[in-house]
Amino acid sequence: MTIEASSTAVKRISVSGIPVEVVRKDIKNLHLGVYPPLGRVRVAAPLVVNDEAVRLAVIDKLGWIKRQRAKFAKQPRQSEREMVNGESHYFLGRRYRLRVHEQEGVARVALRGVASMDLFVRPGSSVEKREAVLLDWHRASLRSIIADLLVHWQPKLGVQTADWGIKKMKTKWGSCNVNARRIWLNLELAKKPVQCLEYIVVHELVHLLERNHTERFTALIDRHLPDWRTRREVLNSSPLGHESWQY
Repeated sequence: MTIEASSTAVKRISVSGIPVEVVRKDIKNLHLGVYPPLGRVRVAAPLVVNDEAVRLAVIDKLGWIKRQRAKFAKQPRQSEREMVNGESHYFLGRRYRLRVHEQEGVARVALRGVASMDLFVRPGSSVEKREAVLLDWHRASLRSIIADLLVHWQPKLGVQTADWGIKKMKTKWGSCNVNARRIWLNLELAKKPVQCLEYIVVHELVHLLERNHTERFTALIDRHLPDWRTRREVLNSSPLGHESWQY
């Protein structure tokens, strides 16, 4: 095992040739996660757990870690988007073919039937501008759906957020600041099926009842969303964008 201390609270170790990020927190249990696109391994460990104990915990999960890394390596992913006619784009789990229309007027996006996505932009618009128009539309669409989900799930779970928002996130589908009672949802969720988005919303709301991923946390999700594991599998097996996220 090699250990490299960084300038932050993150310590990097290597276990059986696999790089592992170790972050120590004021928590009770050790949590291990594997993230794409390259199978980054991260351990959140209690302050009292030493390096040797972390190493042994990683060794104990090596089989699972290698399976997760292999799964990510095989997961389909898109190349960098060029925002041109015929290009594939996703919205709520469905694939659409992009049709770019250059014309004067307000830039906008419209779906045509079940297979075409019309993008209206000014003549000569750059790739960045075209993508910005599409992302703005994704954000507005996602905001409306999330608002409806919160209206349904907050009273059902008996919780209330103080605030929520949407942003691009590179390592998570969602996050919850329990102290501020604020949740964030990944903008990429606009591309995924609604049932996957609902799972993430419920997951983050349950953190307002149980801060960590404890047995109680799992029991709460089991009670309110029994098929959450299936939804998670659908989410984590769907095509990754040019930039990749994992929950």
